Amino acid sequence: MTEEETGEVFRLAYVPGVTPAKWVNVWTERLPDVPITLVAVTAAEAVNLLRSGGADAAFVRLPVDRDGLSVIPLYVETTVVVVPKDHAVAAADEVATAELADDEVLHPVDDTIEWTVRPGLPAFTRPATTAEAVELVAAGAGILLVPQSLARLHHRRDLTYRPVPDAPQSQVALTWPTDATTDLVEDFIGIVRGRTANSSRGRAPAPSAQKPAQGKTRKPAQGSGRRAVPTGHKETGRKEAGRKEAGRKEAGRKGKGKRPR
Repeated sequence: MTEEETGEVFRLAYVPGVTPAKWVNVWTERLPDVPITLVAVTAAEAVNLLRSGGADAAFVRLPVDRDGLSVIPLYVETTVVVVPKDHAVAAADEVATAELADDEVLHPVDDTIEWTVRPGLPAFTRPATTAEAVELVAAGAGILLVPQSLARLHHRRDLTYRPVPDAPQSQVALTWPTDATTDLVEDFIGIVRGRTANSSRGRAPAPSAQKPAQGKTRKPAQGSGRRAVPTGHKETGRKEAGRKEAGRKEAGRKGKGKRPR
């Protein structure tokens, strides 16, 4: 059945750094008749897109405004610092926030890390996006702290990054409008939660094909002591039995002589 026939399509939004491929692959195997459309959005756009009906569900970075939304937290990401390759930080395996006290730290508008106290010194400008902030790091205008997946997404050959274990971390979650929890949304929730096809909520599993009934073969009686006789020998056996029976009758007649006096 095609999309035109079912009228069903699942629209999944995702913010930068989230890779939904593994869940999409399971979806296409489990629900091949329902296309899934991916919508790339910025962190600031994701919630508004859901509320306007532009997507059925979305992968977002917490925190978000949860009013009217259902949220399933999924995983937490390590925070890293992005620096030029010749920066002193590049020589370390990991960095503490206190070691960044003298560096200018860029704070993009789309930053989703919740800072109680931001490390380092304020940079001369606040870029609108993480992508712009990475360009400024490459230009020597400061350093940047981001979730590790964003550092990988915006990787440049002239930059590197190191973990910052004591920094706050970013959490990725699946969210959707609570009053629009459709069967398709339930299917996707089941996939993200790792449910099997049989246990996935929202759709009944396809009935398994029944094997055709097979005739029962009769087993030979136990302990009868009889052996199976090949077909070609059955007639011969019957004739031999007939001859023996005739011999016994003849012997009986001969045995009926006169009684001794």
